[in-house]
Amino acid sequence: MNIWEIHSVWFLLGCAIFPRITLLFFSFTPFGWLAWIGWLFTPHLLVAFLSLSFWSENPVLVILAWILALAGTGGEARAAYR
Repeated sequence: MNIWEIHSVWFLLGCAIFPRITLLFFSFTPFGWLAWIGWLFTPHLLVAFLSLSFWSENPVLVILAWILALAGTGGEARAAYR
């Protein structure tokens, strides 16, 4: 299964820029309690973890998701610290 067969480029951009809103309104995967904790505290990392299932089809996209996740979470932490 290819990620482009399931999601459009707009969904992926939304997950990169606005992960909480995108996952809340456009994710059809049922969330467990651990996913809700990830959604509340580290939504970028949740997107990166969800992207791991597509590693065999598109590893570049998964690596990009992890880079954005680490940069986004770090940027939010620095902004909250100020």
